[in-house]
Amino acid sequence: MRRHWHYLAVSRVVTQRFGSLLRKCAVRCALCAVMVSFCPVLAAQDIVVNPSVSQPSVAKSTLRAIFGMRMRNWSDNTPITVFVLRNDDPVHTAFSKEVLNMFPHQLQRAWDRLVFSGTGQAPVVVNSLQEMAEKVAATPGAVGYLKRDMIDDRLRVLIVQ
Repeated sequence: MRRHWHYLAVSRVVTQRFGSLLRKCAVRCALCAVMVSFCPVLAAQDIVVNPSVSQPSVAKSTLRAIFGMRMRNWSDNTPITVFVLRNDDPVHTAFSKEVLNMFPHQLQRAWDRLVFSGTGQAPVVVNSLQEMAEKVAATPGAVGYLKRDMIDDRLRVLIVQ
């Protein structure tokens, strides 16, 4: 009987000391499961342009300048029209983080600064990837991003160096 009491006391001490750690591990495992379930949303994305854009590739810094609305013309002086999804869209979040190495709120802050200071404009916000494909295909000088499986012959992929 005494031995049984000892095991209960040890069990209580272990629970007190490591209970919060076990709860944290359980929460982290649950978060990982949720993140893995969103993996199809975060599929590979490519930068797409209207076929009228003659530039075959851009540097990553140039791409950040384009989507940050600091670069307004292509190398042939054609105006750039930038299309993006809403800030809360998972595809936009993945694009911002993975391709531009920025958070969506950082991009939004940069766009707001340009608009409110009167020195620039915000990109055109579209509601879906299908709408982005249609708008980029129909607008000369346009740039956007799409999942690889959505790119058709109306668009051209811009290589990021």
